Amino acid sequence: MAMTEVLGQAAVVLRTADGAEATVLLHGAHVVSWRPAGLPEQLYLSPRAQAGPGQAVRGGIPVIFPQFERRGPLPRHGFARDRAWTLVEHGPQRQHAQAVLRLTDTDATRAVWPHAFEAELTVSLSGRALEMELAVLNTGDRAFEFTAALHTYLRCDDVREARVSGLRGCDFEDCVSGATHRQEIEPQTIVGEIDRLYADVATPVVLQSPQQRIAVSADGFPDRVLWNPGPVKAAALADLPDDDWLRMLCIETACIVRPVPLAAGQEWFARQTLQA
Repeated sequence: MAMTEVLGQAAVVLRTADGAEATVLLHGAHVVSWRPAGLPEQLYLSPRAQAGPGQAVRGGIPVIFPQFERRGPLPRHGFARDRAWTLVEHGPQRQHAQAVLRLTDTDATRAVWPHAFEAELTVSLSGRALEMELAVLNTGDRAFEFTAALHTYLRCDDVREARVSGLRGCDFEDCVSGATHRQEIEPQTIVGEIDRLYADVATPVVLQSPQQRIAVSADGFPDRVLWNPGPVKAAALADLPDDDWLRMLCIETACIVRPVPLAAGQEWFARQTLQA
């Protein structure tokens, strides 16, 4: 367990006895690196990524709260990913290493989203698994609702060689065309831009390529997002090298289709597990 600096921001490094390692920025509670025991880096982090107040990191695992994308009146993807979180707990446990980070409402957050809340992200590392639990507590005196996601960027040698399974039979919104479909073909291949929101996914989603296999499972996050900008949109992103759309695929766990209602004093939590 150690503190370090990544992208000019304070970060905590989690390590286990078997050699697994993960790095979490305090900025955004953002996991920027995950090396399972005996395996290389599994997350994509753009070489042009930047971090700072009001600035989101391109890559890793951004925490999306309290709004997904532009599906509401707030700035895109809300504000949790570009704010400083507080490290409230870290250290080795019996079989794993763990860090807990917290974000609470401030004058700045209430100016755009007028609600009192406390969000906690617990990051647990063990062997070849990385578990993240997001909890939200309504600390105010009136109800609110929100959407949330863990926007995981998985590293690929060449995304065109990757195959995604676990989504057959699921309905999805194609956010590029605006049409809705049911997933009939599996495994899913990636040949360019893809932006799909899958509802009510009950089984793990698996990314398989010649060099890796990662299973993404969740409890409390019913939805999945499959995203890659493709060559045209990648070239338009200042913080992403033009050809790096080939190096990543986002498989996100989320609550988007049905926003989460939270009464005063009520708490919600959901969990994502990555297994390499």
